[in-house]
Amino acid sequence: MTTRNYLFVCSQNKLRSPTAEHVFADHPGLSTLSAGTNRDAETPLSDDLVEWADVIFAMENTHRNKLRKKHKAALKDTRVIVLGIPDEFEFMDEELVNLLKARMWKWLPAHR
Repeated sequence: MTTRNYLFVCSQNKLRSPTAEHVFADHPGLSTLSAGTNRDAETPLSDDLVEWADVIFAMENTHRNKLRKKHKAALKDTRVIVLGIPDEFEFMDEELVNLLKARMWKWLPAHR
């Protein structure tokens, strides 16, 4: 089975994207990482991370826009999907986990 690299992106890389990284880390056929678009993020988004990813999942449109602006050369033709998840959850919040699973199911290898 081919492994797909999924990168989850939010602003600070403290709540939403690390939760997504954790939730999908053990999914067969996936490698997951997360990063933040802000300079002071826990793991700031870099060209290396963008180049590593097969697909990038942004929590909001603003994250996709920052990604496209700051990392355009590294992005090339990598698909960026906006999950539409607002910044109103704590890390591993049950509602956030359920929302991530609901928004991600069609992008998981078992469903392709």
